[in-house]
Amino acid sequence: MFNRMRGANAYSQVSLETAVQSADPHQLILMLYDGALMALAQAVVAMEQKDIPKRAQSISRAIAIIHDGLHASLDVESGGELGERLAALYDYMVERLTQANATNNAAAVQEVSGLLRTLREAWAEMPRQQAAATAG
Repeated sequence: MFNRMRGANAYSQVSLETAVQSADPHQLILMLYDGALMALAQAVVAMEQKDIPKRAQSISRAIAIIHDGLHASLDVESGGELGERLAALYDYMVERLTQANATNNAAAVQEVSGLLRTLREAWAEMPRQQAAATAG
C-alpha cells in the first residue's frame, strides 16, 4: 500500500510539474487559486477532525500561495487602482487566515474561500470576455 501511495504521489507531482511548465501566465494564476482553495478545504476538514497539525499545515500552505504566489504576481504599477485593491484584499486574506489558524475559526477560512472563489471565477471568465470583445 505504501509503495502504491508513493507512486501515486510521484505521478501527481510529475503531472503538476508538466501542467505548470505548459501553462500560460493566465492558467498559472488559476492554478494558484485552485491550490489555495484546495488547501483551505483541507483546513476545514482538519478543523472538523480536530487535527491541529493538519489545520496549521493547510492554512500555512494557503497563506503561502496567496502571499508568495497571487500577491507577488501583482503588478501594482501597471494595475493601478485595481492592482492596489487586489493587493489589499490579499493582505486581508492572509490576516484572516492567520487569525483563523490561531483561533480555530472555520468561519474565517470559509470567508477567505468565498473571496478566492469569486476572484477565481472572474479570472476564469477573462479569456472569454476578451474573445467576445475582439470578435464583436
